[in-house]
Amino acid sequence: MRILFLGDVMGRAGRAAVADRLPAMRQDWKLDFVVVNGENATSGVGLSGAHARALLDAGADCVTLGDHAFDQKDMLQFIGSEPRVLRPLNFAKGAPGRGAAIFQAANGKKVLVAQVLGQIFMKRPFDDPFSALDQVLRAHPRGGMVSASLIDIHCEATSEKMGIGHFCDGRASVVVGTHTHVPTADAQILPGGTAFQSDAGMCGDYNSVIGMEKTEPMRRFVTGMPKGRFSPALGDATLAGLYVETDDATGKAIRVEMVRQGGRLQGNAP
Repeated sequence: MRILFLGDVMGRAGRAAVADRLPAMRQDWKLDFVVVNGENATSGVGLSGAHARALLDAGADCVTLGDHAFDQKDMLQFIGSEPRVLRPLNFAKGAPGRGAAIFQAANGKKVLVAQVLGQIFMKRPFDDPFSALDQVLRAHPRGGMVSASLIDIHCEATSEKMGIGHFCDGRASVVVGTHTHVPTADAQILPGGTAFQSDAGMCGDYNSVIGMEKTEPMRRFVTGMPKGRFSPALGDATLAGLYVETDDATGKAIRVEMVRQGGRLQGNAP
């Protein structure tokens, strides 16, 4: 199975790049399943229902969220009617929607997708991501009722992301990090056959401060004083993510490649 994961879509520039490039990538790379993290797609904070539909229409089979899951208030209602949008497993108990689901890929195989939030350096005390994932992975072993499984770990600390990767090694097909908007150079297949990357990076304008127009972040860094609101950068966006091929019989990853398409970053494709 050929799986593509795209990191945090950042504002209008990221949405436009996904809409413009993903359909051709899906066809040219013969992708069976695509997951997109969309939690910053609407004005850089959260995801609206309309923008979720746009990402799905562009070719995403599943859209994951993150700590900004419900910053756009209409998502509170939208997520209940759109099963292809997932919020974190370990979010508040009363949160609408779900944090894990099984989907059917283009090749007819079943794929499990789940997302958890990390705890280190995060602003809110989310529930333990390890126990939340353990329960889901025990119920859905890869190579069993699901041919592949993908975990999106939305987290600040690379150490915690690596811990999740090793915890899921041999149990999930893919563990990939999101949230920090900078792609890490550690794409690999772990000893148990799990593809891993600490952070997939963002789909957005990299002539920025993690996707935000530079002026206001730089003012705050230099002077310590805010003057205005952050706004997403609007230049040509790079699509950043992870491409993985898996063995249908075992769910093990057999190939992994970092993806960078368009924009300022040096390109890379499978």
